Amino acid sequence: MIALSDYLIVAAILFSLSVAGIFLNRKNIIILLMCIELMLLAVNLNFIAFSHYASDAAGQVFVFFILTVAAAEAAIGLAILVVLFRNLSIINVDILNRLKG
Repeated sequence: MIALSDYLIVAAILFSLSVAGIFLNRKNIIILLMCIELMLLAVNLNFIAFSHYASDAAGQVFVFFILTVAAAEAAIGLAILVVLFRNLSIINVDILNRLKG
């Protein structure tokens, strides 16, 4: 049987890797979006682990809502990136910071 602390350690490692990826990579937007998704998955792992060990389904319901929001965020973010790449032919974060609109 896997203990609750094992799940929490794995989730903490995933979360810290995603935070490190956000701070170390400030150029590529696609990698930034992937790090945000990884962060949400680490939180979902915590919800599922606590839900399982508490024998309560509320954490799993929260996971469904978080996954729905994450899927919408990824779809909208990638759509914006496609439009920006078609117009500017670049997806560098430094150049996109200077956009006015």
